Amino acid sequence: MTRLSISAFIICRDEEEYIGRCIETLGQCGEIIVVDSGSTDGTLGLIQSYAASGWPIRLLHLPWRGYAAQKQYALEQCTKDWCFNIDADERMDEALQRSLPQILDASVTTVGWRIARRPYLVGFGYTPQHVHERRNLRLIRRGKGAYNLASAVHEGIVPDGQVENCLSGSLLHYRPLPLDKQVLKENMYSSLKADQHVAEGKPRRVLKLVLNPPIYFLRLYLRNGLWRCGAAGFIEAMTGAIYAFLTQAKIHQRYAIQRRPATDTPSTNNPDAP
Repeated sequence: MTRLSISAFIICRDEEEYIGRCIETLGQCGEIIVVDSGSTDGTLGLIQSYAASGWPIRLLHLPWRGYAAQKQYALEQCTKDWCFNIDADERMDEALQRSLPQILDASVTTVGWRIARRPYLVGFGYTPQHVHERRNLRLIRRGKGAYNLASAVHEGIVPDGQVENCLSGSLLHYRPLPLDKQVLKENMYSSLKADQHVAEGKPRRVLKLVLNPPIYFLRLYLRNGLWRCGAAGFIEAMTGAIYAFLTQAKIHQRYAIQRRPATDTPSTNNPDAP
């Protein structure tokens, strides 16, 4: 397979179950940067076995700094003309692999490409091609973008120039967590998002607390097309609404506690207090 002037970069920790399949879809990449933050399972041995068999992998180690800082470090290690961010539990579908040579040959005015992602739904499989999450900037010309280090979660590259949408192909996200584990993950992400919101001094909005969850659900279920995926699609959309609710509720409570710290004393402001 012809190698292209593209550096794929991956951050990981304890991803033995997923990262091998990710690497196997990066055969066109001239370089694969893997930054590990302390794996204790078989992740490192697996990566080293791919490197020993000829895959152009550079395995680096960095203690955890947070999602944005970790990915920024990985981005800075890339040496090819284009840099491609992919997670250990993601893989390129065949359509995206076929489209790589064409999108890399874009005009110099294009500095990046947004790529769609299709999740794996428990009991259903990958969503169809036309049912995907919103496109995010994943492919950037080297030196034409950087991560916003203030982002605690849902970190993204801030581009220096024009970005286009890649309309052919998508990333496949394979981490089929049962709902009890997925909700724990959404709980962690919502805490990071709420803490960032409060740290930046942004106000709380009661309307967002009320409206964001149903809007989030409708966007996923109707606009993104999860209604096409049966009960699995409904559960996925509802899980997104749970994340939206937890985020806004935590923002509301963090400000409420600042304003009125919890105390086991009858409040004179409460007319029902004894």
